[in-house]
Amino acid sequence: MDILFKNATIVTMDKKSPIIISDLGVENGKITFATKGVTAQREIDCTHKVLMPGLYNCHTHAAMTLFRGFANDLSLEDWLFKNLIPAEGKVQDKPQLIRTGTLLAMAEMLSSGTIAFSDMYCHMDYVAQATDEVGMLANICNGVMTFDPDGFDFYKCNEYMQTARALEAGYDKKDGRIKIEAAIHGVYTSTPSVWAKAMEFTHKHNLRMHVHLSETKTEHDNCMKIYGKTPARTFLEHGVFDVPTTAAHGVWATEDDMEIFLEKGVTISHNPLSNLKLASGLAPVAKMLAKGVNVALGTDGVASNNSHDLFEELKMASLLQKYATGDPTTLPAFETLKMATTNGAKAQGREGESGQLVEGYDADIIMLNFNNPRQTMCYDPILNLAYSTSGRDVEMTMVRGKILYENGEFTTIDIEKVLHDTRAAKNIINQ
Repeated sequence: MDILFKNATIVTMDKKSPIIISDLGVENGKITFATKGVTAQREIDCTHKVLMPGLYNCHTHAAMTLFRGFANDLSLEDWLFKNLIPAEGKVQDKPQLIRTGTLLAMAEMLSSGTIAFSDMYCHMDYVAQATDEVGMLANICNGVMTFDPDGFDFYKCNEYMQTARALEAGYDKKDGRIKIEAAIHGVYTSTPSVWAKAMEFTHKHNLRMHVHLSETKTEHDNCMKIYGKTPARTFLEHGVFDVPTTAAHGVWATEDDMEIFLEKGVTISHNPLSNLKLASGLAPVAKMLAKGVNVALGTDGVASNNSHDLFEELKMASLLQKYATGDPTTLPAFETLKMATTNGAKAQGREGESGQLVEGYDADIIMLNFNNPRQTMCYDPILNLAYSTSGRDVEMTMVRGKILYENGEFTTIDIEKVLHDTRAAKNIINQ
């Protein structure tokens, strides 16, 4: 056996046995509980430690770490169009900077317990390469957008060419860790003629889809004025939801929209902190879950968050729904943890192989230290994980049996070089 975690408190995320006290073995990248009398290359004493599945960040723009703190306290429209997009213009022709920003994001995610992310940004071929080297799980896309639909040629645009290069490089064919997706940025940044070409490409390559949806009231209301329908129904009637789709935000989703999500199997990636910071509103997550919609968690980009710590996200997600409904039993701890684990695995097309600590699943595991002032008093580890934990409690992050982060050290990231390169990128952005 490769690694044996001994005397562990294990949050399995399996409803039949949500918490067990056991040894857990890792062999050939898989989880095994057949550990009696077995020797391992390495044994880890888990006294005062908790093991749980690694977290899934189902909507982010990873390389936006380059713009953390760049523009704050603005509406989404002013933040995006007047500040962020002009600044992004300084790096979008510099793929090495996108690689640097992505590596910085992965370091932050790994050190706070995230093992998988769904990324929508640019130079996705470079993002795929960096992710492959680091060893994380990722669904990667580049959101198609244009403000000149009449002069737009889908098969000559950067979004298409970068996606095509990532597919040609075969990252999605290697071992399943990386999935290349298609993406339409949103109803407000493109038009039906663009969506038709994007879906033609999506079906040709059998891809999943990633979109922004009903993030702000302005976006939602303008769509109603232009198309006479909500963004969800507009995308539905243009075939966008005919493939497995993750829709980020859904803040202004209607009851009818939720029925569409359920019928078409659309996952909503809930991004509570970004939505709060931009005052976009509060997604009706409790209603979505009650209907059976799959809801996962995301951080969005750190330019609008400003963190990749999913433990912050999941606590806020639960508390906001309790506040919104006036019912403290809404979105209990276990259901919130599901959003960050099993629901996230389903969103990325990894259901049945990741997201739970059960026999035969991929060893996508994080280990948390509960021997500290935040965690020592623990009556139920599930409650502590939902309400008392931060990314600082993570001691180890493992993906498919390989340790990528442990006690402040990264095994596949040259963190000093990444920090150096990040500072250099700031100088370019400030010019």
